[in-house]
Amino acid sequence: MLRTLHRIAQANVQQKTRQLISCVAVRYSSAKVLTTETMHPLIKNVEYAVRGALPIRAEALSAELKAGKKLNFDKVVFCNIGNPQQLNQKPITFFRQVSSLCENPELLAPENRELLSKLYPADAIARAEVLLKNIGSIGAYSHSKGIPFIRENVAKFIESRDGYSANPEHIFLTQGASSGVQTMIQILTQNTSVGIMIPIPQYPLYSATISLVDAAPIPYYLNEEENWGLSTEDLKKSIEEGRKAGKDVRALVIINPGNPTGQCLSEQNIREIIDFCHKERLLLLADEVYQTNIYMPKERPFHSFKKVLLSMGEKYKDQELVSFHSTSKGMIGECGRRGGYFECVNIDEGVLEQLYKISSISLCPNVSGQIMVDLMTNPPVEGDASYAKYKSEIDGIFQSLQRRAIKLASCFNSLEGITCNAAEGAMYLFPRITIPQKAVEAAKEAKMAPDAFYSMAMLDATGVCVVPGSGFGQEAGTWHFRSTFLPEENLFDGFCSKIEDFHKDFLNKYRD
Repeated sequence: MLRTLHRIAQANVQQKTRQLISCVAVRYSSAKVLTTETMHPLIKNVEYAVRGALPIRAEALSAELKAGKKLNFDKVVFCNIGNPQQLNQKPITFFRQVSSLCENPELLAPENRELLSKLYPADAIARAEVLLKNIGSIGAYSHSKGIPFIRENVAKFIESRDGYSANPEHIFLTQGASSGVQTMIQILTQNTSVGIMIPIPQYPLYSATISLVDAAPIPYYLNEEENWGLSTEDLKKSIEEGRKAGKDVRALVIINPGNPTGQCLSEQNIREIIDFCHKERLLLLADEVYQTNIYMPKERPFHSFKKVLLSMGEKYKDQELVSFHSTSKGMIGECGRRGGYFECVNIDEGVLEQLYKISSISLCPNVSGQIMVDLMTNPPVEGDASYAKYKSEIDGIFQSLQRRAIKLASCFNSLEGITCNAAEGAMYLFPRITIPQKAVEAAKEAKMAPDAFYSMAMLDATGVCVVPGSGFGQEAGTWHFRSTFLPEENLFDGFCSKIEDFHKDFLNKYRD
């Protein structure tokens, strides 16, 4: 028996030695220390479709146009990502005025006041002064959770929105909502058996981050026939399958309003989801970055998960919730500022300390983004000098988005073999397309998913860059693509016309 064990041990040592020699040989076969063979293997598994092959191709086409090359179009339209100001949405004037004064505080010097008062409204000047008093220089590091004064204003915003108190110490300002999502998924992942429930379709931030930390995605499917509705029966089925596979399912991700699908959950549906999480002992991650992009406010108003949770009474007092918000969406569209926050509700105090430690590693979120969070959560109010202009700008952007959402959905629904649900919220449509078998076979030859093949053909023909549904996940046997409805409204008729012409030509080319 001892001899047998000794031989097994020897064999294991020899195998590990061969593996080590092989790894060393691979490394020293190249002049480079860091190669795709020597890099962290989990990074190679990460996919992020909204910045994937199609956007890379779109950037290349855009460069060709700038270099003077003649193509089928004169401009690339980037509908792959919710990036409003890239498509010429104007910044909110008050926000930029305050930001500019914070960037250049010398403008606030007494000797400049007379000229300054002619260029800036009084409330923008006053807001900049208050911010600088509480920040100091925006070139200095801030508190790792974010500037206390701004976190206090975020807490007031949440209290005003929900009618329940918020603790500034449980609010973390972040580099957009994305970094907060990544932090929470990282801290949830104790080991590789941890499972996190994500919607299908989903925003690929979630699948990419889960892949990067080597956790397990536990998919649950939204119902396209019910306008991308969410059933707790489907949630139960999903969690049961995950647990049968040996996964320790710990959290449920909800994107509301939905990305890429644009649905907005009813209050009753939110209650059912919270009850499900409570029964199954799941932490709820509520991605609510599109909370002001609500296009059917009477039929489908926005309800925050926190507000609904706290209205459900004592039984749910320990239900854990983390909710996320961002300055990149809504009518603000300040994506490049990278401002956001997350709020922790009923999260263990020890975990809050660890979240602070993780935040401290990066020292602090960028201060310009924090200022934008303050402005988002504390905008001008009636009676302020800037209020009328602010309201006019916000209302104008909102109403235009409503019209564009309707117009693009109508365009897609008019096309042969395409069906598209209306957008209740967010910035996207996710039409379903029937792809002819000849096109499926051509896609296979090109080593592409059929919807990626269709989307690439659309890009090459029209300059319109969308993202194939296979980058978000979809039911087997169905094909989709996601498009923003952010192109300028005065260009929308031409935008829709180009898509219509392309689609007809595509079907004629590949018709069965």
